[in-house]
Amino acid sequence: MFQPCRRVNAALTASLLVLQGALSATTSGEFNILAMNVAGLPEILNGNEVPGDKTTNAGIIGSRFAEYDYDVIHVQEDFNYHAYIYATDDHPYRTATSGGVPIGSGLNTLSNFDWVSFDRVKWDTCSDASENDCLTPKGYTFMRVAIATSNSTSTYIDMYNLHTDAGTEDGDEVARNSNVNQVAARIAASSTGNAVLVFGDTNSRYTRVADTAIRALLASENAAGPGLTDAWVELERGGVVPTVETVCDNPSTTNACETVDKVFYRGSALVELSAAGWTYASARFLQSNGSVLSDHNPVNVDFAWAAGGALRQSAFWGGPHGDWFSDVPTLAGLRAKPKPTLLSFRGASRLDAVGLTLADGTVFAHGGTGGDAASLALGAGEVWLGAELCQGEKSGQTRNFWIRATTNVGRTLEAGTRTDDCTSFAAPSGWQIVGFLGQDGDEMDQLAFVYAPQ
Repeated sequence: MFQPCRRVNAALTASLLVLQGALSATTSGEFNILAMNVAGLPEILNGNEVPGDKTTNAGIIGSRFAEYDYDVIHVQEDFNYHAYIYATDDHPYRTATSGGVPIGSGLNTLSNFDWVSFDRVKWDTCSDASENDCLTPKGYTFMRVAIATSNSTSTYIDMYNLHTDAGTEDGDEVARNSNVNQVAARIAASSTGNAVLVFGDTNSRYTRVADTAIRALLASENAAGPGLTDAWVELERGGVVPTVETVCDNPSTTNACETVDKVFYRGSALVELSAAGWTYASARFLQSNGSVLSDHNPVNVDFAWAAGGALRQSAFWGGPHGDWFSDVPTLAGLRAKPKPTLLSFRGASRLDAVGLTLADGTVFAHGGTGGDAASLALGAGEVWLGAELCQGEKSGQTRNFWIRATTNVGRTLEAGTRTDDCTSFAAPSGWQIVGFLGQDGDEMDQLAFVYAPQ
């Protein structure tokens, strides 16, 4: 059951302030990524014009992943030799295979970072006009990767791995553009307000007139799109999309040529993101005799990141279910510094809804209409500093069951039913909680808090 607002003693307030100052958070850093089609189709179906035994080559690929320790690796065509790659790799976080041909998508990720959400999505459209693209459930994967995390300040990047329809027949082009547009639609639905990385085998080239969808991903080409930057176009082409085809050798000895393996990115108000280096990592993925291990040049990009100067977020609590929401775009567009004046929660057996009202009249409301309402009006000098969330299981899914907000003067607001699986959040020193992001439906499935300077 919900509990109305109440005043707590000075010791609790002091504890909150100590917690606020004690929580350490990494607010800047660097990481690198690798995109590699590992040519894992069964030998009998496609030899990929790669010398040697595919089982042996897969083991070598895995050992190179471990040797060079790329932070996030997206692989495509990781079908029937998947186990040999994983046997020689040692990344701590790796997706489970979805199966070989014809069951699996061939998409997997190996990472030094954990993630809070992951799913596989099949393409709505495929074509066998010139290739057997409908043989397997090709598509894309989505994951929300935790680059750095603490309950004071956390940094997430939504990462998409894709392998689109191949070929250049009319049916292939239609299917491929549909594939890329499907990812763009998912970014709009699930990544609003978030930093994004899309990398993998697009089977697309800018110099093909009919490959229109990859251009639509670019902020420079499509103001209404997802607002991405191609790291290769930015760093190797001076920001100019090529119109004349430059085909790469394999292994490539130059970064100036274009392949179908691409890396797109964008930052957000929460995360400043910039591409710091781009290269074909071909020389690192050769057999002992100098032969290639795949028919694709691996793509390596180095990134620098920093937590936002005006908005930051906490870690997430709960489960990755329901519809994505984020107050970040609205907060980023405000002219005045955000200051909550009213907190509004709903809860009963579980946490049904959270919301707040800012001094300028902006209202944030998320969740359903069930449960009992509870509210707390904040005074002129009162700010929301900390929160506690408790989660539990309902219908086989993890949801938030309880919330308690605590202000700088020791007043609290509670809603829902407390469980024994709880965690605390505290705004960074000098900051306050001003909004929310997460996933909801009739109740609060997953929740995190948005911070802004006081």
